[in-house]
Amino acid sequence: MQAVDTNVLVYAEIRTSLYHETARELLTGLAERPVRWAIPWPCVYEFLRVVTHPRVFHPPVPQEVALRDLQRILDSPSLVMLQETPGHASIMARILKESGATGNLIHDAHIAALCLEHGVTEIVTGDRDFARFPSLVVRNPFG
Repeated sequence: MQAVDTNVLVYAEIRTSLYHETARELLTGLAERPVRWAIPWPCVYEFLRVVTHPRVFHPPVPQEVALRDLQRILDSPSLVMLQETPGHASIMARILKESGATGNLIHDAHIAALCLEHGVTEIVTGDRDFARFPSLVVRNPFG
């Protein structure tokens, strides 16, 4: 199963992004196919934080627009939303030890741990930091 990272959601939302068309086509393809795919819940909140932030995008995406567009993605019948399970703590500890992630990379480690505990083998992202998690294949559709 594949999961998408926050930046895919952001690029698909922001029409002025260099990667807008690529991200939009990628999400549409995932959402319309019958094969299961995933989004970790932390990526949803990070997406909303980034696109509605006036210091990141001027003008920011209005909250109601971001929520409407997000709902269209969440309505995909093949989408699996990833959340912590009772075994999350041990997976998190293993990921942190294997990767050496600290500080700001803890957020990425959280996403990687969610992916692994749900059987996700590939993350689609433009974030090179995910390469530090050897249990996940990283696919960068942006370059």
